[in-house]
Amino acid sequence: MTRLAIMAVLSLCFAALAPAALAQMPVAPEAQKNHGNLGAYLDFTRLSTSSGAANMLGFGGRIGFNVQRHIVLEGEVAYDFQRSLTSTITAGSLTSTTSADVKMLHGLFGFKIQTTGSTRTFALLKGGFVNFGVSGPANAGAINNQIGDIVNGHTAGVLYPGGGVEFNFGKFGIRAEAGDEIMFLSNKQNNFRATIGPNFRF
Repeated sequence: MTRLAIMAVLSLCFAALAPAALAQMPVAPEAQKNHGNLGAYLDFTRLSTSSGAANMLGFGGRIGFNVQRHIVLEGEVAYDFQRSLTSTITAGSLTSTTSADVKMLHGLFGFKIQTTGSTRTFALLKGGFVNFGVSGPANAGAINNQIGDIVNGHTAGVLYPGGGVEFNFGKFGIRAEAGDEIMFLSNKQNNFRATIGPNFRF
């Protein structure tokens, strides 16, 4: 009975000391930089409209938190600068051509699935919104401030599947990605989107 009691006490002491001993073990540098990421990027979107395509340029930022080593929960916002577009409007027997300025605000949130190491490849799937700002002259008796079926202040739902690569040098790196930003306007609209910029891992 005494021997059993001694064994039980020794087992409890070992169980209490084990976590403390593990806590003293050094953590690999790679593991210390695997909690999440913070980045900025240049944004390129080839916007498709009923009047043709337009190359939109801007900048954005993103933040992500690792659910585990291979899965990151990530959100981002990007702003594309104003770009002048031309649209042809037909109202009854009258056809007019007018120019308008378009700018875009993107908001996306979703998952990134990645490999590990200094060079990482990844796939991502995000959803969110895009908001359009359209300014310009009224389209003679037709629809005011519209370009290619896009009206000022219009917000559309977005689905963004894509993928890319990261090149990491310690905590810092470069990330490049591309995908299809699918906008749900009057109908489903596919738009090529690409980003590149610095990334900080923490």
